Amino acid sequence: MEILHRHLLGVDESGTIVFLEQTDQQEQLAKKWGFKTSDIRELSNHEFFMPGMVDTHIHAPQYSFTGTRVDLPLLQWLTTYTFPTEAKYRDSDFAEEVYTRVVRRTLKNGTTTACYFATIYTDTSLLLAEIIDKFGQRAFVGKVCMDMNDSVPQYKEITAESVHETERFVKELLEKKSHISENEEEVKLVENMFPAYQNYTELYDKNKLLTSKTVMAHACYLSEEELKLFSLRGAAISHCPNSNFSLRTGVLNVKKVLKHNVKLGLGTDVAGGYSASMLDAIRKTMIASNSLQINKVNETGLTLEEAFQLATLGGSQALGLDDVIGNFEVGKEFDALLINTKASDSPFDLFSADNFEDTLQKFLYLGARSLKRSAVLNSWLAAQEVTSIPHCPASLHKQPKLSPAAC
Repeated sequence: MEILHRHLLGVDESGTIVFLEQTDQQEQLAKKWGFKTSDIRELSNHEFFMPGMVDTHIHAPQYSFTGTRVDLPLLQWLTTYTFPTEAKYRDSDFAEEVYTRVVRRTLKNGTTTACYFATIYTDTSLLLAEIIDKFGQRAFVGKVCMDMNDSVPQYKEITAESVHETERFVKELLEKKSHISENEEEVKLVENMFPAYQNYTELYDKNKLLTSKTVMAHACYLSEEELKLFSLRGAAISHCPNSNFSLRTGVLNVKKVLKHNVKLGLGTDVAGGYSASMLDAIRKTMIASNSLQINKVNETGLTLEEAFQLATLGGSQALGLDDVIGNFEVGKEFDALLINTKASDSPFDLFSADNFEDTLQKFLYLGARSLKRSAVLNSWLAAQEVTSIPHCPASLHKQPKLSPAAC
């Protein structure tokens, strides 16, 4: 993590960052880019910008029961709660209500980019994409393909129909994402169903589903051999610790994954995870890492800075967007959250002895709705007070006639 004080950040009309320089360069920058002092939006000492957060794994239809029904193991949880709920999404009115709410909520929580699962129903899956576009969130949307489901037979497709509907969906949107090695019962089930394959990862790989555009959630029980194959194929993993703890499925060894140079981001995995907040994902990532250290699996744990990186730049790398978002490098899109640590309803207190690093840690551990505004390209979204950080004398420059982002 790099913290910059006393800097000017400039964004052009397309929403691209064109400069990031120290404030003593203001005069030279003004001559080059043609802006006036009045065009600068100067942040107060209790405000700061951070990159937008990236949720690499979230089930939009499950949002309707988020925060409930995490009392069963994974496979029973799917058949008792999840599949019957997702079967309701043939109804476009029901789907529109839930999908609208989940997009609004994730934006309010500071998720500027998300990787959504929908359902087996093509029309309402495309409706989710339309709603996302309306609110201006950057996202991937995936239609579920499922031709086997004896437990909830009304929620499955005929194979030929699934292929046809998926082809129809792909004409609009394309992204490969799924789950792998989430719990031991699931791993054993896959072994029994597909005995010709050496392991779970080979099943995907031999069927051309493990590529640089693949994002697999969980991966708690991958072997060294499987992680090497992930790295070789350029496939990514979405770490979803809230869901792993809530459904008691397992604990991903993040340090082991990173040692194999596998792309890794964080996911909320609603509704197996009970929170749609990426701040919660950061906190649960720290708890998961600490638990592995306590149990002598790892000698050291992750730092909070490393968990923050996974929620931002790591997520953009997992989704193949790191040349576009993830940090404030010149040439990338200005995808940002403006944090106000002195919000009236801030869930934490600041003291005179707190420096910027202290306040940042308080925000990441204790902040809730402290996101003042979130920006995707030129669009300022989810206007809302959240908690932010003092002692950050920084400035934002937006050229005249840019966008409402220059508040």
